[in-house]
Amino acid sequence: MLSLFVARQPNATHWSRALMAEAMDISPSSVGRIWAEAGLKPHVTKGVKVSNDPMFEQKVTDIVGLYLDPPDRAVVLCVDEKSQIQALDRTQPGLPLKKGRAATMTHDYKRHGTTTLFTALDVKSGMVIGECLPRHRAKEFLKFLHNIDKAVPGKRDVHLVLNNYATHKTPEVRAWLDKHPRFKLHFTPTSASWLNLVERFFAEITSRRIRRGSYSSVDDLEAAIYHYLAQHNEKPKPFKWTKTAEDILTRERRALNVLDELRGNR
Repeated sequence: MLSLFVARQPNATHWSRALMAEAMDISPSSVGRIWAEAGLKPHVTKGVKVSNDPMFEQKVTDIVGLYLDPPDRAVVLCVDEKSQIQALDRTQPGLPLKKGRAATMTHDYKRHGTTTLFTALDVKSGMVIGECLPRHRAKEFLKFLHNIDKAVPGKRDVHLVLNNYATHKTPEVRAWLDKHPRFKLHFTPTSASWLNLVERFFAEITSRRIRRGSYSSVDDLEAAIYHYLAQHNEKPKPFKWTKTAEDILTRERRALNVLDELRGNR
């Protein structure tokens, strides 16, 4: 499936407009007007990655089914690790937000180590189970699974949506799962991390807290993360999934057809 991001390059617009104007022997302003009338935006590019997972259709159908029609008496948790979060200490205080001026921070910083945030997002309630650990090996993942097991009432099945990272599939993890049959794992297709709703939460905590702070130590960074988690869980809001599996598969087929045409023209 498509994984998209937007990259804006202001200087590239002027450069491409000038080239087009020279080639067509018209003014750059005329080129700009024609682009605007046609709805063209050369300064915006989209990165595209189509999953080559042979079980893409089955995995999408399975996971979207959990989001749109979760099983009875079960908890659906989206799990992932945000690794190598850096404790960055800005070299001087930023200027505060005021009318007509955005808050500022210095571009340079001092590094004070990293942490990894293990997170499980409850799809239904929006509540988050989170834990900061120094690394993201199978050892740490097992510790987090144990904490999930303690946090979720014992009579409920636990469906985990997670990616294909090797840490999630070690013999030690499989042995733990064999002893805890209420845990059911649902792996996202390769190159399809967007299918895991916890990525939405990671985007929010990054933009609203992690990037906005200045941290003199890893402990300082982790304290800020735990404070954000506590605030989030006071008034949790679930992320609503709206696309059906067929919507996603239709876009996937369309992208594959375009790629096939491009390859055929080479």
